[in-house]
Amino acid sequence: MYKYRQFGDKFVLSIDNHQKLSAAIAAFCKELEIKAGAVYGIGAVNEATLRFLDPATMKYVDKTFNEQMEIANLTGNISQKDGQVYLHLHAIFGRRDYTCVGGHLLEASLNGACELVVERFDGAPAPGRYVDPETGLNLYEL
Repeated sequence: MYKYRQFGDKFVLSIDNHQKLSAAIAAFCKELEIKAGAVYGIGAVNEATLRFLDPATMKYVDKTFNEQMEIANLTGNISQKDGQVYLHLHAIFGRRDYTCVGGHLLEASLNGACELVVERFDGAPAPGRYVDPETGLNLYEL
């Protein structure tokens, strides 16, 4: 599913082609017991589902893009929610016509390379998440 090399508190992670991006990152974090950290990287996908929170309705709107796109930027954080890995990822995808789409990333199917850096944050306890009633978001519980 992936290969990696560790450099201190950072990991260079290469996810295998045709994997689900978010699922692979979560599996990596679970295997290495990374409970808090950051992730960033680049790659290519042929499908991506983005999510947008409409503040007027407090409801999420999901949209799937089925096309070959470059991951121009992927950035996010790693924490815990209900004892499980919780990823909060945002991505910008470059399209064939050089326009971009971006937002909160739910999942993407890799089609090409995916090279990431995962940074582990040490400290106890690891930050958790709580649902903020005002925004409806899962925010850091610090």
